[in-house]
Amino acid sequence: MDNKKLSLPTKDKIALFDNLSTMLGAGISILEAVDSLLEDSKGNQKKLLSELRQDLTQGKQVYASFARFPNIFDKVTVNIIKASEEAGTLDVSLKDIKVHIQKEMEFLDKVRSAMIYPLVILFVFVLVMLLILIFVMPKLASVFGRMDVELPLPTQVLMFLSNLIIHNTIPLVAGVIIIVAGFVLLYVKKRSFVLGILFSLPLISGLIKQIDIARFTRSMALLLSSGLTITNALELCEEIVWRKDMQRLVAHTQKSVLAGKRFAEGIRDGKGLVPMIVIKLVEAGEKTGSLDKAMQDVSEHMDYEVQRSLNTLTTLLEPVMLLFIGVVVGGMMLSIIAPIYNLIGQVGAR
Repeated sequence: MDNKKLSLPTKDKIALFDNLSTMLGAGISILEAVDSLLEDSKGNQKKLLSELRQDLTQGKQVYASFARFPNIFDKVTVNIIKASEEAGTLDVSLKDIKVHIQKEMEFLDKVRSAMIYPLVILFVFVLVMLLILIFVMPKLASVFGRMDVELPLPTQVLMFLSNLIIHNTIPLVAGVIIIVAGFVLLYVKKRSFVLGILFSLPLISGLIKQIDIARFTRSMALLLSSGLTITNALELCEEIVWRKDMQRLVAHTQKSVLAGKRFAEGIRDGKGLVPMIVIKLVEAGEKTGSLDKAMQDVSEHMDYEVQRSLNTLTTLLEPVMLLFIGVVVGGMMLSIIAPIYNLIGQVGAR
């Protein structure tokens, strides 16, 4: 497999950084540490460590070896390792990277877990609708067909959908597969365009902005504490944020710093994007010479804000989805029951 396409699960990356930092901190050389890890490794991790060992024996540095695996180690990680190798603090930086990846994984897990309940509800709703249309409606349609009873429009629509699904199953499944494949292809080819539309949705827009600020400040704290300059750190963080307006703000801030302005001044230009409390914390950090600590404080504050927003969003989504499902399923039930009552009424009249 091409090194550029090689991937590694997040938990394996955490374990790798943890083991390397522990052994280096104990005074074991990097080559001995890699040899030790190679004994128990397998799969992609074994290939990665083998390549790392080969590079080290040829006199290459760790960051240069890691840079050959862009799917495993992003530019932030590579540059932190490069700075730490030059400063002789590789063991400390490896531990910091492990903690950073761990926090990032936990952070994104919270976002994913918050979306699980709405997706489960949606899946159950679709399943119930399909069961009604495939199994219930055909039997009722045969009964209604033998009776001289006028069917309401909603019942006619349900019968039409039922016939469409039953008698055109293969074309419908093929159509769904084509549509899904088309969306996947569009996402792969035009990822930024698709995400731009998704991130502009009313309920999601504000949440993504908070997530961007949390990830940006967390990465900045790590980069600055590793010894990188503010301009280099900003250049790397431009790729971390998701929203286009946040990317433009990070790029603008980098240009402002290069022009001799303070970091907080560049951030202040995005006050519509960045909360005032974040700007104030950054200004305080610059004045006291502890910008990395200020960035860490901001990331922790934004983590809390994201969690609160997620809780609010899921709290709002649950009753809205349940109400929507109740109305749709209830409407379907009424569409089925109404003709039966009409039929009973006609029989009673005779």
